[in-house]
Amino acid sequence: MPLESGLYSIGETVRIGYYTQQNEEMDPNQRMIAYLQEAAEEVKRSDGSSVGVAEMLERFLFPRFMHGTLIGKLSGGEKRRLYLLKLLISQPNVLLLDEPTNDLDIDTLTILEDYIQTFKGAVIAVSHDRYFLDKTMDKLLVFQGNGQILSFYGTMSEYLANQKEQEKVKEKPLNKPVKEASTEKKEKTKLTYMEQKEWATIEEDITQLETKLETLTEEMNHQGDDFVRLQELQEAVTATEQLLEEKMNRWEYLSEYAD
Repeated sequence: MPLESGLYSIGETVRIGYYTQQNEEMDPNQRMIAYLQEAAEEVKRSDGSSVGVAEMLERFLFPRFMHGTLIGKLSGGEKRRLYLLKLLISQPNVLLLDEPTNDLDIDTLTILEDYIQTFKGAVIAVSHDRYFLDKTMDKLLVFQGNGQILSFYGTMSEYLANQKEQEKVKEKPLNKPVKEASTEKKEKTKLTYMEQKEWATIEEDITQLETKLETLTEEMNHQGDDFVRLQELQEAVTATEQLLEEKMNRWEYLSEYAD
């Protein structure tokens, strides 16, 4: 799907593997092992050792006698499994999964979950399967509608439990009676002395945070396969974005009373 607005750039060392909800076009007259060899002859493990295509086929529940089978003779589920395996054999360092639990059997999902847990790159998944998210993801982007996206560090079960706790707090009645104010609160009309000092430097603070965010983003685009450093940079970006949002909110408040 083409972009409707904006732009995106992919770093030179980034290798994206995109598992879509539809298979790529497969030649029904091609044999399974030849289909996979289009992507690679062997796969590097996380420990540096190599494994051949035949062994990967067996790991993904294709016994050796099936390796020469024509793709046209496979079931729909077997084609999905083969398509996933080809994607992983291409050895991406960024894995995009679009509803990966659809059309995969339990055994294949277990293999995929194990693979993701040892995968050294970044994994981004769109899924309604809470169990799968609990097993594979440690950060959630929760789309709340109207362009609002909530970042949550933890599993889906932890997020849902957190939501329930927040709902309980909202529903909890106040035990203390509210006292009527004897006098109306004086309306704020100007900045305090400390707020004036804050207002004098806040735009410079915002500029510095924006510059820092650009620098961090640029550094992320040039990290390649150093995923430890990428994680550190992502955490720094998240913290900087939060500070910037707080400063912008503060600027809006102070601007209402600034001369």
